[in-house]
Amino acid sequence: MDLLFLAHRAPWPPDRGDRIRSWHVLKHLARRHCVHLVAFVDEAAQTLPAPELTAVTASCTLLHRRKSRPRALAEALVTGRAVSMTAFADSRFVTAVTQMRAAHPIGATYAFSGQMAQYVPAEPRTVMDLVDVDSAKFAQLSASGRGPLARLYAREARLLGAVERDVAARADATLFVSEVEAALFREGGGAGRILAVENGIDAGVFDPASFAPPSEPLVVMTGQMDYAPNVEGAVWLVERVLPLLRATHPEVQVAIVGRAPVPAVKALVQRPGVVVTGEVADVRPWLTRASVAAAPLHLARGIQNKVLEAMAMARPVVATSAAAEGIDHAGTLRTADDPAGFAQALAQLLSDGESADALGRAARARVLERYAWSARLAPLDALFA
Repeated sequence: MDLLFLAHRAPWPPDRGDRIRSWHVLKHLARRHCVHLVAFVDEAAQTLPAPELTAVTASCTLLHRRKSRPRALAEALVTGRAVSMTAFADSRFVTAVTQMRAAHPIGATYAFSGQMAQYVPAEPRTVMDLVDVDSAKFAQLSASGRGPLARLYAREARLLGAVERDVAARADATLFVSEVEAALFREGGGAGRILAVENGIDAGVFDPASFAPPSEPLVVMTGQMDYAPNVEGAVWLVERVLPLLRATHPEVQVAIVGRAPVPAVKALVQRPGVVVTGEVADVRPWLTRASVAAAPLHLARGIQNKVLEAMAMARPVVATSAAAEGIDHAGTLRTADDPAGFAQALAQLLSDGESADALGRAARARVLERYAWSARLAPLDALFA
């Protein structure tokens, strides 16, 4: 059928968590359907679709999202809407969707991310991929904050939660990245056909055999470094964990690998043994150099691609319980939530190379067995049969 695919961020390049999922979903759906993509891009120069997008879509409309955060906040306060919604509210997007539906016999709609809920049509045959319960993330931020910012987060949690529940009630099916997220949504009052469709990993791309093994004690954290949970995790790793780790492993280094590091992340290079790379063309060489991969996120929703990527590269992983949540990881990674426990887990793997290698091999075996994209996305076929 002709399928309309709506996304808050164009699926190419698949260089961050949301785009990795949306890209693989897009490719999967395009194998059976004529997919018409309407999506936002962050830069005006990106409105010309990349060849990779045109190769898998029947048509592609990309719109430069020009609205600033202050403007989105002001609109939200005036209109009583969630900032997550006003940030992506755009009459041009409405027009593009209307024109697409007029030009093609659209049989169903796939909307990726909660920001697209405002563009979901009233008729059936709509699949809403919320990915995570974003309202729960804002509730967590509110609970851990104080003052006006905490109240703003509480407002966002309340308003966004209402949007999530409303679109789930209207959609033919609502997807989450893990059963944990799906259960959380149901517990919060979400109704309708709620399904878990997990993330996967391309183990052929993330293959450690293509790269040289680590030669120095190095802890690597990857991620988008202007994303608040990653920023908090990087600062916590360097400021709270690294001093404890260097007491037993003074030679160890930490690499924070990811695009757009904010000033708080850039400042971490002032600490001994810390490297902040900024954007890299390929995270795989950094992962294969890692003696241990770290995922120190305390505010995390759904399945963390950064953890699956490290597991696929046969790296031993130390993660917080929040970062590991939703992944079938029993026996394949270590978890710790306090600085002392996290440092101890890292130190044990740095000291015992055989155990570290065995953990990495078990991690890759789990990925090969459990997390192939084709298997994870197979449930989508029945939704658009």
